[in-house]
Amino acid sequence: MTNIFKKLYESLSGGAEAVLVTLYGPKGLARYLNPRAEDLKDLGLDLKDLGLEESDFKPESLRLYQNQGALVLMEPFSPKPRLIVFGGGHLSLALAPMAALMDFELIIYDDRPSFSSPSRFPMADQVICDSFEAIEKNLLFNQKDYVVIVTRGHRHDEDCLKCVLKGQEPHYTGMIGSKRRVAIVKKLLLNQGYDPQKLERLDSPIGLAIGAVTPPEIAVAILAKITQVRREKVNRKNQETMEVFADLNLLKFLAQPRAEPLALATVVSTIGSTPRRAGAKMAIHFDGRTVGSIGGGCSEAEVIMKARSIMESQAYQIIQVDMTDSAEEDGMVCGGTMRVLIEPLGPT
Repeated sequence: MTNIFKKLYESLSGGAEAVLVTLYGPKGLARYLNPRAEDLKDLGLDLKDLGLEESDFKPESLRLYQNQGALVLMEPFSPKPRLIVFGGGHLSLALAPMAALMDFELIIYDDRPSFSSPSRFPMADQVICDSFEAIEKNLLFNQKDYVVIVTRGHRHDEDCLKCVLKGQEPHYTGMIGSKRRVAIVKKLLLNQGYDPQKLERLDSPIGLAIGAVTPPEIAVAILAKITQVRREKVNRKNQETMEVFADLNLLKFLAQPRAEPLALATVVSTIGSTPRRAGAKMAIHFDGRTVGSIGGGCSEAEVIMKARSIMESQAYQIIQVDMTDSAEEDGMVCGGTMRVLIEPLGPT
């Protein structure tokens, strides 16, 4: 039997978006990766009966449907967005470890071998050593990229910015420099025919204005601004429209052959302040050991306790984890509720 989690892991590792659909119907359970409408026929289900259309099967938002005695869980997954940092100096050295913790695929680019080595940036997914004039040969930008230009000199910054402006516009581009210097660069590039709208969207001077002075402080300001831009697309009325960046370590674990059964917990919706948003997953062993997280503490304890009975009954269940009382008693920051789908996973 095909391990669908292995296929999902391979797809995301290759940089592709994917949507995983799990169908619990009259004839059992089935999972599909990037499915088509006719795939539902295997379970005797019909799109119209479920109130779905084929256009719904796309990686946009996590959705849970319950109708006609069936349950459909639709989970979108996106590969990690790339954070491309031009320059391998002291600022990048401060920025890189923080960025590596924030679900980015981190790329460092510098033209000096001593400043662009894997030993200097062990946390980076890729380190490129080449001239800044050769950027187009080494990188192809896309709309989900985040670009930070912090080289050792204004001339190199301009070279990097020109390459970025020529290609597909990243989601965010920031360049270090004073207001006066940035104004001069923008005027120069406008006179050279570069897109004025792209130049207007350039974040420069870079980062949030928090009065940063030292490299670590400037790194915090840059990543704060990137986080602000990254989260702007979230629909605040429906947090489930937020992109789900998969826990690749968990998916890699689920992709491996195993002899023992597990339970898989997935946060399908949240209300109020919760430690993790919809899409968070956790695998649970029968003895209570876990891989991944849906928030820790009391939010997980209740789920782990329920998981054992679900593994024994081999029937999925949706439970509500209410943290409002615990938040008041224990002084917790999070005090919302989560709906969590717990399902049994057999050996593979």
